[in-house]
Amino acid sequence: MIFQSLVNKEKKISIIGLGYVGLPIALELAKHFSVIGFDINEKRVDMMKQGIDPSKELDASAFDNTDILFTANLEDLKQAHFHIIAVPTDIDEHKIPDLGPLLKATASAGKILKKGDYVIFESTVYPGCTEEDCLPVLEELSGLKLGEDFKIGYSPERIVPGDKVRTLTKILKIVSGSDAEALEEIAKIYGHIITAGIHKAPSIKVAEAAKVIENTQRDINISLMNELAIIFDKMNIDTRAVLEAAGTKWNFHKYFPGLVGGHCISVDPFYLLHKAKQLGHDPQVIAAGRRVNDYIPHFIAKRLVQLLIENGKNPGESKVLVMGVTFKENVSDIRNSKVINLIRELMDYSLNVHSIDPHASPNEVAHEYGISLVDQPVGTYDAVVIAVAHKEYMDMDEAYFKKLSNGQPILFDLKGTLPSPKEGTIIWRL
Repeated sequence: MIFQSLVNKEKKISIIGLGYVGLPIALELAKHFSVIGFDINEKRVDMMKQGIDPSKELDASAFDNTDILFTANLEDLKQAHFHIIAVPTDIDEHKIPDLGPLLKATASAGKILKKGDYVIFESTVYPGCTEEDCLPVLEELSGLKLGEDFKIGYSPERIVPGDKVRTLTKILKIVSGSDAEALEEIAKIYGHIITAGIHKAPSIKVAEAAKVIENTQRDINISLMNELAIIFDKMNIDTRAVLEAAGTKWNFHKYFPGLVGGHCISVDPFYLLHKAKQLGHDPQVIAAGRRVNDYIPHFIAKRLVQLLIENGKNPGESKVLVMGVTFKENVSDIRNSKVINLIRELMDYSLNVHSIDPHASPNEVAHEYGISLVDQPVGTYDAVVIAVAHKEYMDMDEAYFKKLSNGQPILFDLKGTLPSPKEGTIIWRL
């Protein structure tokens, strides 16, 4: 059995893809097993060799007392017998699943696959992807057959960037395998590091489906809150006050309106939409939720321009400060950040937009989106948008924003971080 061989360090585990998902898994496993961490980005590999997390999620101490080899050399993977693939799964410009990175990683595993090996996928996919898209690549490139020569499994990642409480080992892990033996061995290996427990899914497709609906459910719930925010804005009702009142009922689920970005909630529903359409079903609720959430940056920009005009300001001559560009608070990740969409919407109205963020890399923002960050606010602004609830912004009060404002402060508090406004300050929030 492979578990015992791994515990005895007679065999090794490989992690293919060392991003915000792969690296924490690699380091946690390396406290108990012998691990090979592989990534195609040599610069990232060099940083990890120095005990630095390129994603800025883990402290240097996370690298202590670990038995791990970081490498960008595919040949090194031949030493491993249990391979975990944890690469990102995104969508293309047409919002169609982009399996490119996943299939390339699968091809890498196929080239070094040996008899007796296991391949486990952690990347978010649609139900059926592991067996229908990835397995044929493994078999073709290795010349081996599933069941006879090797086994596969699927164990979806559940890591939440920026969450320092619900970390990897404290999140219950779903596991699945290509047969009963594979399921038990995979469960033992993950169970060796996961203290929150293991859920054994009855099939790989069930595990894939469970993962993709986790974020689809959140997307739909938030889209409802966003639609309510649009309705209540027309009625001049504070959405947050409504939710606070409704939340006093025991079975009311608390979700809040906002920009829905990142590499999970704004992406995963498109995988389920894609698969459903392949099967001849056109999903209505999932698609509607996506449309509402994708519309929100435009809605916010339009309301900001309206407020400027109502307060006697010419949008074409106005300057706006946007505070925060990452996809969520207290992280450096800018992937699929909907703040970028908001900034572009504001620019389309001919507003002069300055953007700041203490966590984002100015070089990455410029490279990925062609938007320049400023180090700090410059002069005064006709409106200020608090787009991301970074901890650095939590202690800022109305007096601070009055100093930043050109005349009466117009504050767009998208995350509801500010208290109710005092006389002379306009605070708008979803």
